[in-house]
Amino acid sequence: MDVNIPIDESLWDWPLQANDGVVKVHNDPDKFEVDLDAQYFTPQEIQVKVIGHMIDIHFEHNEKDDKLGKVSRNITRSYKLPDDVDVSSVKSSLTPQRTLVITAAKKPTK
Repeated sequence: MDVNIPIDESLWDWPLQANDGVVKVHNDPDKFEVDLDAQYFTPQEIQVKVIGHMIDIHFEHNEKDDKLGKVSRNITRSYKLPDDVDVSSVKSSLTPQRTLVITAAKKPTK
């Protein structure tokens, strides 16, 4: 039996729907911030790179045993930084709740 469900791509985000709290993007006058659920990854399995005016985020772990069998995960996400962001100020950290927080300061206004 074929199952064909039309998907509105604007409703989806990584790895689940955008409104599920997995990804949060904040852009206010003082800073730009992205919060991502990273509970399935260790700090060594997370890479954050700034490439030009883009943030490239890569999560990966090779095959591991879990209670149901074997699992591997590989997720890549990119964000274009707003034009008023100071690219040199991008920082990332992992909270004790395993949320990856990426922040960048805004450029001073003239």
